[in-house]
Amino acid sequence: MKQILLIAALLLNAAIGQASIKLKESWKNPNYSPRPLKIILALGMSNNLERRADFEVALATKMARPGITAIAGTDILLRPTAGPINTVYLKQQIAAYNIDAVVVCRLIKMKPKVTEVPGEPYLLPYYTDFYRYYEAVYPIVYSPDYLLIEKMVQVESNVYAVTPTGSTLIWTGTSDSFDPSSAHRVIREVVELVVNELEKLEILPKAAK
Repeated sequence: MKQILLIAALLLNAAIGQASIKLKESWKNPNYSPRPLKIILALGMSNNLERRADFEVALATKMARPGITAIAGTDILLRPTAGPINTVYLKQQIAAYNIDAVVVCRLIKMKPKVTEVPGEPYLLPYYTDFYRYYEAVYPIVYSPDYLLIEKMVQVESNVYAVTPTGSTLIWTGTSDSFDPSSAHRVIREVVELVVNELEKLEILPKAAK
């Protein structure tokens, strides 16, 4: 599997053994006024179609709970190739499905042979709006050499609240996975980590036991 998932597309990361995944950074917007999120889009940025779909379905399934509908990007976005989604079409679909939040994940880097997305600090201007973020990072995500198999995988995930006029960054975080051996295990552990953090920060209500 040459081009390990991105998701995160990929928020991905995991492995066999203890402490195979950890949350490295977590930031919640102190200026965001909380409001109930009712329809959430799970979006992975990856040029591996199968892994991207697996991640989006897993994340949507984990986020869904009474009062919240979570939609996998693969269910409403036509992406027959590994290329990026047209931003106009993406906005249209988000509006058509009345989506009020987007959780989007992407690979940042891998080690020991590091393939890095430019490591700018959080909260650059393009981070504050989902559509500007998407347009800024997809050229990097979809470059041919973006994904390689490595020992450590770091994934960034962002949560945006969507409004009729734009979007607001609610939360951003990065996770590290070590010695990823199974794509499905990586997806499962990354999804668990992200959703747990969103519950802890009360961005998502806790799921019923």
